[in-house]
Amino acid sequence: MTQPPGQQQPPRGGFGVSQGSQQGFPPPPAQAPGPYGHQPGPYNQPPGPYAGHPVPSQYSAGTTPPNSGGGGGFFKGRRGAVVGAVAAGLLVIGGGTWFALSGDGKDGKPAVSKGSGTPKPSGAPSAGHGATDDTVGVEDVNARRSPGEARVLFLAQNDVDVPGNGAEVFGPWVVGDTIVKAMYREVAAYSVTDGKKKWSLKLATPVCLGAPQASTDGKIVIGVKNGITEKSDCSDLQMIDAKSGKAGWKKPIPKPKGVVGFTDYILAVSGNTVAMTGLDHSYGYSLSDGKQLFGKPSSRCLPYGFAGGARLIAAVSCPTSSSEADIFKGQIQEIDPAGGKARWTYALPANWQVDKVYSVSPVVVSIKLEADDYDDHTKRRVIALTDSGKLRSQLQVGKDKFKPRCSSTAIDYRGDIQGWCTGVAADASTLYLATEPTGTNEVVAFNLDTGKAKWRSSVGLDRTMMPLTVENGSAVVYIAPTFSQGGAVATIAPTGGTPKVVLKHPLSTAEIESGFQDPRTAYADGRFFLTTTRIQAFDDAEEKKTKTLMAFGK
Repeated sequence: MTQPPGQQQPPRGGFGVSQGSQQGFPPPPAQAPGPYGHQPGPYNQPPGPYAGHPVPSQYSAGTTPPNSGGGGGFFKGRRGAVVGAVAAGLLVIGGGTWFALSGDGKDGKPAVSKGSGTPKPSGAPSAGHGATDDTVGVEDVNARRSPGEARVLFLAQNDVDVPGNGAEVFGPWVVGDTIVKAMYREVAAYSVTDGKKKWSLKLATPVCLGAPQASTDGKIVIGVKNGITEKSDCSDLQMIDAKSGKAGWKKPIPKPKGVVGFTDYILAVSGNTVAMTGLDHSYGYSLSDGKQLFGKPSSRCLPYGFAGGARLIAAVSCPTSSSEADIFKGQIQEIDPAGGKARWTYALPANWQVDKVYSVSPVVVSIKLEADDYDDHTKRRVIALTDSGKLRSQLQVGKDKFKPRCSSTAIDYRGDIQGWCTGVAADASTLYLATEPTGTNEVVAFNLDTGKAKWRSSVGLDRTMMPLTVENGSAVVYIAPTFSQGGAVATIAPTGGTPKVVLKHPLSTAEIESGFQDPRTAYADGRFFLTTTRIQAFDDAEEKKTKTLMAFGK
């Protein structure tokens, strides 16, 4: 657990949000810690509302267990993270903000030579060495399976020495037969079938951001710091070929005049373009060579957030006159990723702004009253737009409360309108949302043409579930583990009904499954992947025991 020079631990309850309430919403009730519970560090937060019952624990309620799994239940933690990946046939979910939709180096120094504040990255990946690197043998686990239970394909644990205050994990990206994640100063790829490390790319400076999407030809883009000190900015873009593990182009983000540094910027990939927003400026770069394709638009209306995937959707703010100082004018635009021009514009009502983009194809957006950012009763709506940017419908949610979570990092920046999402999925005609759990919960299907609920589905008493993606018209859902059952992947027919389990996770691994901290998941080709979103522990020994990646399959 390397401690960078001059770096201090942030205050308890950090990430720039007030303790006890995220975005103005009260925290969910606490649950008993399991054997893979949170560490009492600066990022310790109340468990999230999508957690199932905690698995049995060998530790008393007043004892802090070792950090073997990295966190408190599947949906527990500070901020959790589906839709932009639906068109690609892959879902990735993870950390984000919760809100309700209701009616209405061991020596303490960095491992670089002295005087090298901006060391050069290594452009060539090192070859993986199989399961001996950081994957744990799963033979014993699979030997304890009951008939009908899925196999644990692999279980990986941390092998990266991170700073004393921990490190964020970015990804996963599933590219072909490889699953990729980035953390601190390494990007690593694993085989989706057995977890063997296929390649590892060492970085000279820490990762600070990642675009949730990979391009169709396997390129990903991350943000990296321009140095290794506490004052280093997250101000460089790095393209990586996820198939080969080779680093491609790297570019510093242009800094507007008079601005000290770029902060709170967001990345999104669409087509052959990576788009970026930050501080009321926007840029687009070619994934092939890093050439700038577009910059700040000529109009006075400026994008403050991008959502990527099959379409590039922008959240836009427009200036107001002095007589309208208290009025916010917002828009939703589809952007041509090749040139940056708006293909269509949808004007929002006065003082309403884009909150999250649930899907880019079809376009489904959560909007909220701009003036109510920190109000416990913030007004939110979910609207669907046509392919030409006309209003298609507004969801009629009634008295239900829905709590999808969408964010790219632990801090929910204003422009982070997509990120990795949990609790929501969509296809051309239907939006699927998970209701707020109260012991159990439901998945509700909404007709995007009318906004009305089509059907509701429950997994049964004392179990919770959430949408992952849509396959062949059926909703694919993840069912959280409990005391007596492992998690599961199930499908719900286009007409509704009881979920049908297609992947039953072993009870013997329920402790580990529920122990990932603020996890993201990926579901592709019948395999279910679970990744942590942060590595943090008391010391190096515990740090190395943290589970980082788990996969289930048949």
